[in-house]
Parts: sequence; structure tokens; C-alpha cells
Amino acid sequence: MTGSSLSRRTVMGLALAAGATGLAACTSPSDGNSDGAPTKITMLVLGDKPTNGRLEKMLAKLNGLLTEKANATLELFYVEWADWQTQYNVQLLSGDSKIDLITTATDWLFAYENAQKGAFLALDEELLTSNAPKTWEGVGSRGNWEVCKGADGQIYFIPEDNFTQWTNHGYFYRGDWAKSAGVPDGTITQFEQFTQYFSWVKQNKKKAYPWDVAGSNTTALTGYLQSKTDGQTLQQISAGNYYPFQTTKAAPFTVGSWFMDSPQLIEAANLAKQWNEIGVWREDALNYDGDTREALYAGLSGADQHHTQTYVGGIWYNLSTRQKGSDPKMYWFGQENKNIFRDLKTHGAMAVSANSKNPEKALQVYELIRNDEECYRLLNFGIEGSDYVMKDGKLAYPDGYDPSTDGLGANFWGGRMDEFEPPRLADHPEKEAIFGQLEGMSTDYPYSTLLINKDMIDPGLAAMGSVLSRFIPQLQYGKAKDPAAMIDEMRKELATAGYEDVKQSIQQDMDKWASEKGLK
Repeated sequence: MTGSSLSRRTVMGLALAAGATGLAACTSPSDGNSDGAPTKITMLVLGDKPTNGRLEKMLAKLNGLLTEKANATLELFYVEWADWQTQYNVQLLSGDSKIDLITTATDWLFAYENAQKGAFLALDEELLTSNAPKTWEGVGSRGNWEVCKGADGQIYFIPEDNFTQWTNHGYFYRGDWAKSAGVPDGTITQFEQFTQYFSWVKQNKKKAYPWDVAGSNTTALTGYLQSKTDGQTLQQISAGNYYPFQTTKAAPFTVGSWFMDSPQLIEAANLAKQWNEIGVWREDALNYDGDTREALYAGLSGADQHHTQTYVGGIWYNLSTRQKGSDPKMYWFGQENKNIFRDLKTHGAMAVSANSKNPEKALQVYELIRNDEECYRLLNFGIEGSDYVMKDGKLAYPDGYDPSTDGLGANFWGGRMDEFEPPRLADHPEKEAIFGQLEGMSTDYPYSTLLINKDMIDPGLAAMGSVLSRFIPQLQYGKAKDPAAMIDEMRKELATAGYEDVKQSIQQDMDKWASEKGLK
């Protein structure tokens, strides 16, 4: 693990003072502006930058507070969704000293890997206790600093570990249409029932695609595999945009790959071929980059794909409001075989850039937007009265507000806190029951502290990613004339790319970790 480490610097003439946030203005030539002007801190977030002017108004108000409390201001740098995987990694490794705080995660944003490449600053105890004392204490009280450490034992990011959410994925669909399609109670409980649903939509809703989907989606394959096998994806290891390595519940410490080994992959590819022949998605889905979520809301798509948090906090309200009687529902991948993981404590996290010129000030700002309720509410909800209103203790939208066009879009996903999150009027009315249902069919991700040494396997992973990028999209969108033959060809090419050597290396790391943890 590489990365720079920083001890507390001498702060000239100033000290941290007690207060609501435990912070005071802190400037020095080495961390801040020598003329005493507020220090600009830039935080990298993911998503499309909003253009409705609400973000700028919120930041103007927030920055007044940050200037008062920490002699700093906050600016957001957006990595937008178009080609976000590539652009995010390019930005992290660019050496850009204008970025101070970086949204990260150990699963979908590969925090361990980026720390190893030197993108993040190592955070020692003195640095954290001096500049983010409430954060240090809170994460420590929950025993969660361990999952933020690299192989060298140093902390590289701060977990979003006090925010309840479910980011397990699945399909959103219309219960009214499913009922009309003959699905009992309009509730899909088996993956293959989507064939019945999609067929009805195709035949009866001529203006709608059964599932208008864009670009690099793999869930026709991976959703099926999660639902029909006991495969458990190792979330720390990617090959390009794909996660090729799994264990199983039956053999939790044996590394394999459903792309290489699972006979159910052929079943999934055959089903995708059937869906393509039905006309479930547009012919150019592979290259399409339109807004398919809006198509769902407009009644022009019968399905969409994302996670539970999106469903209970957005899909249900928006679709119910815009398509009266649509009865929005969600099928979870893995629900039929209880193959679902609870959220990682590091599904959202915040790192300090290794190139930041003001790391101490960056942590002071982070401490405020995470732990100061006034700052938190501004960044996450906006300005009361224009971006949100409170009704009977619940957060609601003002009259005339359209979530599709009026959203704040600050996308702070690296430090949300349950105690500052009011119930929302737009939440699914059975949100807690839905979470309880998920709790009953889910288990903890068992490999959160497993660190994979990628030094020797990066070339092999890159080669595997190249192979998968040629075959998986064709299989996902049902373009293979003979899915079994295409899968056989893909597996031969993966073997040539070095699959066995990569798997053996990961297995050695797995064996070492399991032994050290006393698991085998």
C-alpha cells in the first residue's frame, strides 16, 4: 500500500475551540491562506451537475456558515455519469491538487485499490482527532476504523457508517401492468416471471419498451445468477467494469467465477436471447444513452434497475405521482434464494486527496458537513422553503416542486447520518416493513476486511476485462445466435488471458486472510 502520511502540523496562534462542532477557524501558511482569507475546499462527487441554480444558492448559504465556523468554503467537482468509471479513475490519478475531498467506496469505487495507487492521503490518529474529533469518536465507538485501513495498517478513508440504507439491486416494475399480465397479485417473485410481464407490455403498451435500458447493464445475466445460484461476488476485485470472481455459500473460502464455471450462465444468456427476440429493449440498447428513468415515469418503459434505496426514496413516489394507479414494485436479485448482502459500511466513504494542499482544512470542512446539523441539512436538503418544507415532522417538497428538474444534486454520499435524516413524506409508506423484509433474507458481507494484493494480477485483470467487454454485452442483450457456443469461446479466451493465475493469487490472499481470522 502506498500513500502519503501526514502528522498534525504546528498551528500558529490558533487552537481548536470547544463548540457545537468541536471546530474553530484554523489557518497557517501550510494549511490555509496566509492572508487569513477563507480556504476553498473542493469535494469530488459523482453525478450530473444540476443546472437549475438551486445548488449555487445552497452553497452560497452553506459557505457563509463554513466561513464562520472553519474559515473555509466548499466547492463541488462533478464526475458525470457519462463514462463515469473511466473519468473517476483518471481524475483520481491525475495529480490534481485542486481536489481536496474525494467520494469513494470499497465496492463500486474501489477505495482500497485507489489508496494502493496513491490517490488518498493516509490519515493518522492525531490528524483526525485534531481536525475531525466527532467523526473520529463516532466511527471509533462503532468499531469501524478497521475496515478503512490498507494493508499497511493506515487509515485511508472515513466510512459512511451511521446511515441506514439498502443498496441491493433489483428491477422496478409496474404492479398494475404485472397484474394485467396475469402475475398473481401483480407481484413478481421469480426472475423468469419477467418474461411473462415483458411479453404483456410488448403486446399491450405499443408506445412503451418493456424495459428501456441503456448501455453497460449486465443484470439480465448477473441478476439471474444471484437469484439462481449461491454465488457471492467478491466486491473488491474488478476486471474493467466487471466483477468476475465469486465464492459460494457452500464453499465460502474457495474462489471461483460464475463467468467461468457456472452452468446457470448459459440459462441466463438463453433467457436474455428470448427477451431480445420479444423486443424487451430497443435494438440499439448497447449504444443508447438516453434517460430511461424518465421513460419509466412517462409510461414509456415497463421496468428500470437500481437499488432499494432508490425505490423507497424516489421511484415509488415519482412513479405513483406521475402514473396514477401504477402500483410501483421491486423485485430484488437474490430474494428467491435469500442471496442478498447487507450494505457495506464503506459503500459510501470520504477520502482526502493525497495531492490536497489543505488536508487539515479539508477534514475540518468534512467534520462540519457530517456533524453540524445546520450545515448537514443545507448540503443534503437545500434551503428550507424553496428546496424542501417540513410537514408534521416530515421532509416534503414545496408546491410546484418537480423532483426530476428541481433536485438539489449535491450528492453527498460519504458521510450521511441517521440522526439528521428526518422521515420523508415521499418515502414509501411501508419503508420500514420493506427494510425488515430485507433484513430477514440478508447476511453480512463476509469479506469486508479481505485485502487483495493486485500488484501481480493487474495485467491479468486488465486482459480479462478486455475479454469480458467483448462478450458480456452481446450475451446481456441477447445478440448471440448460440449463447452456449459464445460462452464457451469466452471462457477459452479468459483462460488465455490468465484467469487461472489471477484466481490462484486471489485464493492465496483468501487463504491467508481466512487463516488469520481463524475462519478455516
